[in-house]
Amino acid sequence: MSQSPAHALWRDRDFARLWMAQSISAFGARITREGLPIAAVLSLGASPGQVGLLAAISHGPALLVGLAAGGFVDRSRRRGIMMAADLVRAAVLATIPIAALLGALTLPQLYIAAALVGAASVLFEIADHAYLPSLVARDQIARANASFSATESVAEIGGPALAGVLFQLLAAPIAIAVNAATYLVSALFLSGIRRPESAPRPEPHARWTDDIRLGFAVALRHPLVRPVFLSSWMQSLGGGIFSALYILFCVEVVGLTPALLGLTIAAGGVGALVGAAVAGPASRRLGVGSTFVGAQVLVALSVAIIPLSPGNPAAGMSFLVVSQILGDLLGVTTMILGTTLIQTVMPVQVLGRVNAAYKAATGGLVVVGALLGGLLGEVMGVRGAIWVGVAGLAAAPLLSFPSSLRRLREMP
Repeated sequence: MSQSPAHALWRDRDFARLWMAQSISAFGARITREGLPIAAVLSLGASPGQVGLLAAISHGPALLVGLAAGGFVDRSRRRGIMMAADLVRAAVLATIPIAALLGALTLPQLYIAAALVGAASVLFEIADHAYLPSLVARDQIARANASFSATESVAEIGGPALAGVLFQLLAAPIAIAVNAATYLVSALFLSGIRRPESAPRPEPHARWTDDIRLGFAVALRHPLVRPVFLSSWMQSLGGGIFSALYILFCVEVVGLTPALLGLTIAAGGVGALVGAAVAGPASRRLGVGSTFVGAQVLVALSVAIIPLSPGNPAAGMSFLVVSQILGDLLGVTTMILGTTLIQTVMPVQVLGRVNAAYKAATGGLVVVGALLGGLLGEVMGVRGAIWVGVAGLAAAPLLSFPSSLRRLREMP
């Protein structure tokens, strides 16, 4: 009897090890994502501008690493890069609880840690997206991405809730120590993958500027990948404004405690889990392009619920939970379809450079958005600044709607 495609994928022990590595680090990543801004706000009394700067520094390495790492990833064995990135993240995060215990934790240290962890995380993601097509068959890529997204969704449910409890019981910097351990376990699972990775195709040495230029050129010449890139850039700009102020809005405007904040963000994981499950069936029923563009429109509408939230915990949390569920459901749908499309149609020998170009552009725009969000938060208030971010998200589908992507029925 022949195995179903899904059953065959999960019978692959090497894929299972890769999935386990990403699953474990996904939980820890949520603790760091919430822990750094919460530590800045609650432990160090950070202002909106300082929180915006922290968010910008967290995303800034995506630009720098994206500019430099694409050719390096394509010319190297990708699994080794992923393991090294895990070890760097573990070492950097371990310094935060140590400094907190010594009473020496400062905002500059959080800035430095955010930059280093962000750089290692971007390098991991670029290598990971380039590694997956060499580990599974092409017709399994969409299913593998959906599996990873489902795990990310479960982490989004459990990770922030766990973080909220840890922050309630312990100081936020101490809770970050949990994440350092998760990256060590992730590296251990990656080291257990037995399938040999093919040696990179020999290429003449090129400058990093040539590599990034090639990544952009290959992506932007493709009529299906180009609208994914362009609309994602606008989403990054609007999302950067929003993400820089979200924690501050929840804590200071709505009045959520760390535990309630963790539960609110965890609700988004429920939506993301549903999104991972429905992305495939929805794209087969409605078409890949229609599902992608329609989900982008609905993401903006979902985020618009946030600045409408009342300024009290009971009523405000209900608005935030609805927005989290809908926004994450639709956001995961666009992520799965966009990522799978890029991995499917781009040549594997340049996939690292294409991913690097994507990360560089989106990371740079998130930085601009985060800095702009912090500035707008100081000038016009947190609620008003989030409305500006919503406007940026609403403009994203305008860049993909007129393209041939909207008419795409199924993956090439």
